[in-house]
Amino acid sequence: MNSRRVKDFMVSLDECPVVSEGATLREAVLAIEEAQKNLPAGRQPCRAVLVVDGKERIVGKIGQLAVLGALGPRYDVIAEFGSLSSAGVSEEFVSSMMKHYGPFHEALPDLCSGASTLLVKVVMRPINQNIGEDAPLLEAIHKMVIWQTLSILVTRGAEVVGLLRLSDVFDAIAAQLKTAAI
Repeated sequence: MNSRRVKDFMVSLDECPVVSEGATLREAVLAIEEAQKNLPAGRQPCRAVLVVDGKERIVGKIGQLAVLGALGPRYDVIAEFGSLSSAGVSEEFVSSMMKHYGPFHEALPDLCSGASTLLVKVVMRPINQNIGEDAPLLEAIHKMVIWQTLSILVTRGAEVVGLLRLSDVFDAIAAQLKTAAI
């Protein structure tokens, strides 16, 4: 396993669903669904879509959590409430804000209808981490854990050539664990 490289486990870009920044969340979900139809046997399904800018450069991705997050309150605002509290803002004010931005107040079909038209560039998570295709798999595992990410762009020089997904790395590690000497 020590000699294994990132390129041995990555998914090539032609296997990844891709949409433009101007696409809607609905189009992104459809792209993921379409990619599922063309999976090689034994391959984990795609659970994210890559986002490209006007120059066809990969600038972000949308995964399952981003889709769910698009349904509801502004989680980016909610995440700041803890900082407000520690900065001396009253608990009543923070509670009021949590109620305003809090749990879903609409029916699921209405939430989905509203989210379906959101632009991908609003929902996507920017990608700025990558790893070289010849890097050792153990380095990739380290980066995935440190960065708390489900996938990393794989590069050859300055060119993006694939995506290393946690699901594929986990399958390889699980297989190794099952055959490990006790």
